[in-house]
Amino acid sequence: MAVKPSTQDKSRTFSDVQSQNSGLVSLCLPFTLESQDAAQLERIIEQSPPLKKGGHLFHQGEPFTAIYAVRAGSIKTYTVTNAGEEQITGFYFPGEMIGLSAIDTDDYPISAKVLETTTVCEIPYDSFEQLSNRLPSLKAELIKCMGKELREEQQMMLLLSKKTAEERVATFLLKLSDRFKRRGYSASLFRLSMSRNEIGNYLGLAVETVSRIFSRFQKQQLIQVEGKEVELLDLDELRIVSGEARHDEPLIP
Repeated sequence: MAVKPSTQDKSRTFSDVQSQNSGLVSLCLPFTLESQDAAQLERIIEQSPPLKKGGHLFHQGEPFTAIYAVRAGSIKTYTVTNAGEEQITGFYFPGEMIGLSAIDTDDYPISAKVLETTTVCEIPYDSFEQLSNRLPSLKAELIKCMGKELREEQQMMLLLSKKTAEERVATFLLKLSDRFKRRGYSASLFRLSMSRNEIGNYLGLAVETVSRIFSRFQKQQLIQVEGKEVELLDLDELRIVSGEARHDEPLIP
């Protein structure tokens, strides 16, 4: 995904952050492992060739065979309702894992579609399971990832059930900011690979509502939008708009 390095340290790119461990584990997975454990895991990881926009990693209902980690680019997951409508369930960026929701089933419960030119690391699950049974640290890392996914699903349910349209959009932008920051990217300047329509689908809003809120935030000088590139100009005020902070309480950086 075309995301700019932090303006606080322009010389420190995402590649630089990972250069200390150049193996596939450090490049693909959000795992912290001892070098010997990482070496064993690396033997079962398969790199994909570049995947084109619009392609799929897997479709809903296909047999579950592997979990994936985004190395570069971005992917959306979605499910098809009984009425034949697409409901987006998540967006995934470098260092994030896809397919964990299928671990307790025989089939993928969702589809994963490529949003832009993307490369992934594929981890055949049978091999991964056998290895994790021998490596307690690997199993612990997997449990952490699954717990994180469950927590984000719970946060999404709260987002859709309790928050206003403005709060949803502000929260969406802030969560993206946090995710990019954790991976060494800028927390305030990034490119949205998904469309306004896809954002609206994910947040349960009409595309017109999303566009109107983006325009309003820009007029309020909370964000600056140039095509798909978004700059968050006032993170503190966005936190207030999102409902995560109040005007009368100190903001934690």
